[in-house]
Amino acid sequence: MRRRVRFFLRLLTLGATVFAGGCTTVTVTEPPETATEQLLITTAIDKAVANMNVAIPAGTRIFVDTSFFDGIGRDQKVLFPKYAMSAVREKLLQSGALLAEDRQSADMIVELRTGGQSVDHNSLFVGIPSISVPLPPTFYPVTTPELALFKRDRQTGVAKLAIVAYRQDNGAYAASSGSSFGSSNHTETTILLLFDRTTSDIEPQELQSRTH
Repeated sequence: MRRRVRFFLRLLTLGATVFAGGCTTVTVTEPPETATEQLLITTAIDKAVANMNVAIPAGTRIFVDTSFFDGIGRDQKVLFPKYAMSAVREKLLQSGALLAEDRQSADMIVELRTGGQSVDHNSLFVGIPSISVPLPPTFYPVTTPELALFKRDRQTGVAKLAIVAYRQDNGAYAASSGSSFGSSNHTETTILLLFDRTTSDIEPQELQSRTH
């Protein structure tokens, strides 16, 4: 009788090990930001630039000064600064401005600054989280699968940009956009282990169906 019990326990242990190991997912990203995080930030930048309204007369020669486009926070890091700079230049060109090669040949200097370009991450989980369990006989730790009755993983990209323009010859104020905000969203929801839903505004629908 004892042998049967031991045999049953060993089978149960082996089955739990195989089940847990088969449900473990390892995610590696290179560079540190995932593709989703990168798209969240650049989409927020696109929207912030689209919301800009600067009254610079068409045909005005401008020089875009990016020397004040620096970091914020402790590490002074802004993600995708050149993307934001190029997006603003495109916006100004579309409005009829002309890019000057240097400050001296410009009619106006357009100074660009950022108040933030990053991602907020918020998660809500109801269920049994993944845990590490040492299983006999070796007591090697095995990670159990996550059992989610309800899980929502929401990532929000945020960008805050602004430009001010002044005349090159005398430094007089010419125009300003004020603070321009843009945001993006990517949310993954799981209900009762089986029903998954993704809502996102960072990718075309056809691309979402291939990557999620």
